[in-house]
Amino acid sequence: MSDRELILSRVRAALADVPAGEPDTWLLEADPDPVPASYVRRRVMEAEQLVELFASRCADYRANVTRCADDPEAIRSAVAAACSRHGAWALVAPATLDSAWKPDGLLFESDDPPLAVEQLDRCDGILTGCAVAIALTGTIVLDGGAGQGRRALTLVPDLHICVVRGDQLVAGVPDAFALLDGALRAGRPLTFISGPSATSDIELRRVEGVHGPRRLEVIVAA
Repeated sequence: MSDRELILSRVRAALADVPAGEPDTWLLEADPDPVPASYVRRRVMEAEQLVELFASRCADYRANVTRCADDPEAIRSAVAAACSRHGAWALVAPATLDSAWKPDGLLFESDDPPLAVEQLDRCDGILTGCAVAIALTGTIVLDGGAGQGRRALTLVPDLHICVVRGDQLVAGVPDAFALLDGALRAGRPLTFISGPSATSDIELRRVEGVHGPRRLEVIVAA
């Protein structure tokens, strides 16, 4: 028996007691919770509260957060300042990134056609937008949409500069998934980023840059 056959046989065995005719997806209307759920599915917060909370939580994760106005000139200036802090002048950008965000004097290489991993590794960093940002967790979500590019772009380079627009901020995780429904249905991969990539060994020694960028610059344009 192959590994595949073994796994499928175990799945069949686990499903043997499922009643005939039971739907393959759960619906609240068909099977309501016996006890009403107590967690908050939607949370309403003022725009400034969202920005302040998101910036605070991002900083807790050791990301560098810059706030600016939501206009091209302010975003360009914030991007230029982030690059200056890290000595970065040669960046990769998704082909669909807003060109108005790119400061003069920096070299931008498009990922169209897709760059090799070796080329991504040699660049100083990557500049992207995002799909959604979650204030309560300080998390940025990428779904491969406009201005974000493919997943490899934000996993290989050591520096990620990400622009978060004010209208992309939501309070909690349920709010984020409500906005990500289209990407999920389209089968696009989601990447959740909470600070620079980091891990720790059994002795709790923190190591950054293992699974993605070691440095994260977040520009909140709101």
